[in-house]
Amino acid sequence: MSENFQNKYRIHSTRLKNWDYGWNAAYFITICTKNKECYFGNINNGKMILSELGITAEQYWNEIQKQFSYVRLDAFVVMPDHILGIIVIDKNRPGYRFRCIRCRDAINCVSTTDTIPKKTGGITGNKNPMLNDNLSRIIRWYKGRVTFEIRKIQACFEWQPRFYDHIVRDDKSFLRIRKYINNNPANWTTE
Repeated sequence: MSENFQNKYRIHSTRLKNWDYGWNAAYFITICTKNKECYFGNINNGKMILSELGITAEQYWNEIQKQFSYVRLDAFVVMPDHILGIIVIDKNRPGYRFRCIRCRDAINCVSTTDTIPKKTGGITGNKNPMLNDNLSRIIRWYKGRVTFEIRKIQACFEWQPRFYDHIVRDDKSFLRIRKYINNNPANWTTE
């Protein structure tokens, strides 16, 4: 639902209230192309045939783990007009290093609550997703990187604004979502 804010429409957040999207959890993610344009390839006999753009989308999904040491990737598929995947945030993983939100240095900063400035992220302050190790930062990096690379090939490429997420709450749900992702190409129908 939208509401008028400063003479502009603002869409309410679909994120779960009182949930920190930087917390350790598994997240089921769907990211769609703008207007559901089929940039990434097509389905043939229940199998996804990736286009050059689809290969790029897949390549940079796999780069997420290299970019963010606290992430583990699980099931993932590129579909003609969207991607589906499970991102597991696990800040207990070996190799994860806290990044200071003031200097963004993971190695040399000795960070305490005293060193964190009151407002570092503009109007959002310390809640700015680009200053924290959270799901929004991961998706923003992914969408930005894919867009940059794909526009070298297809100048008009765009993602739909935002993304869909679902917090995976238990093993049964995790397995059901993994199966859904893996079977998605076989279940694809065009409308």
